[in-house]
Amino acid sequence: MIDSDKELDEQIAEWRAYVCHRELHNTDVEELEDHLRNRISELTDAGLRADEAFLIAVKRMGSLDELSREFAREHSERLWKQLVLPGEPDVPAAARSRRELPVMVFCAALAAIAIKMPAVFGLDISGEDAIFYVRNASLFALPVLTGYFAWQRRVSMRVIGVLALLFVFGAVAANAYPLADSSQSVVLTAIHLPIALWLVVGVAYMGGDWRSAQRRMDFIRFTGEWLIYFILIALGGGVLTLFTVGTFNAIGLDARNFIQSWLLPCGAMATVIVSAWLVEAKQSVIENMAPVLTRVFTPLFAAALLAFLVAIGWTSKGIDVDRDVLIIFDLLLVIVLGLLLYAISARDPLARPGLFDNVQLALVVSALIIDVLVLLAIAGRIGEWGFTPNKTAALGENVILLANLAWSAWLFGGFIRRRMPFARLERWQTRYLIVYAVWAWTVVLIFPLAFVFA
Repeated sequence: MIDSDKELDEQIAEWRAYVCHRELHNTDVEELEDHLRNRISELTDAGLRADEAFLIAVKRMGSLDELSREFAREHSERLWKQLVLPGEPDVPAAARSRRELPVMVFCAALAAIAIKMPAVFGLDISGEDAIFYVRNASLFALPVLTGYFAWQRRVSMRVIGVLALLFVFGAVAANAYPLADSSQSVVLTAIHLPIALWLVVGVAYMGGDWRSAQRRMDFIRFTGEWLIYFILIALGGGVLTLFTVGTFNAIGLDARNFIQSWLLPCGAMATVIVSAWLVEAKQSVIENMAPVLTRVFTPLFAAALLAFLVAIGWTSKGIDVDRDVLIIFDLLLVIVLGLLLYAISARDPLARPGLFDNVQLALVVSALIIDVLVLLAIAGRIGEWGFTPNKTAALGENVILLANLAWSAWLFGGFIRRRMPFARLERWQTRYLIVYAVWAWTVVLIFPLAFVFA
């Protein structure tokens, strides 16, 4: 029940956040909210209570009936589920998916063709030229995915021009610098360029409205959902590959060359597009899956990190950071951050702190301590052997993760103690995307020059 103007504003804010999540521009949302408030005022003037007026106004939003039904599904414990969830099939969403299906198929085929274009110039993906494909892996599918979202979101030509320019910068960094195949900068470019360009995809996904915290959170949510679909399709593709090899071997034919040169590269590029389309078309399914996975793995990772810290204290041994160990720890910290980000994006910001929030705080604090230990080990190696591209990149990345984890732990602790709203943690994470983007582009564009293409 809505007993005050403050509670009514909270309900409208929640409705607005959900509408923003459904890919409407801020100007449209402002107009719709004004329309909703006018309806509520009319109904309260007619003698209805504020809570009754809100329920009926949401139900009568006309063109937003579909959004209202989805909003009700997201908050099934609310009374107004019965008022706005009549049970009709998801006709508008299904119609939109059918309309976008041919475009998705075209884009997937275009991405698959793109990775075969270098072969026209004699570059063999399974031979000595494999390093070329590693350096340029993100330049085959991500420009196509950006174009798909630019079409879907009706992005302005000015924004499209900026996005295209960023891809040009990426292509220059991957190919124009005189980097030896064995240089550290090649590896760093191969790792950081996909991150930099994925955030460019994010600008297209947000419809060019990159300043919007809500749309940045939508992109974080999309990234987690896309990754789940990509992994599922990749696992299915692995099974298909095994059956292909086995069945062709049964008749004396070797399919490995076809798989290495065509099936795997073309399938991987197409999967990037198909996964994105599936997230958009089947959103209600994945929104149930991803939060469950987050809740399963968050306590498991928290227990593993706590056990690792106990082992360090018990044995009094420090972390010996060689290259392989450093990669493992960095991946671990990235996974922890990913769990945190997706848990934040899937959480009801108005819900009270619970047990799972305490588990997340334990996970963040454990990762923070491990990050400090890794940083000390990296600093020791740099002091002993000097700066190299790999060590400098590792140092910078761990400092960036340290800052994020430290402030996230502070905000999470304040939320659990009920001294600050959960929205502050959301805003912190969405704003920090800029830091990741700046760092990724720095490694890609500046590091090769700073280390003389080492």
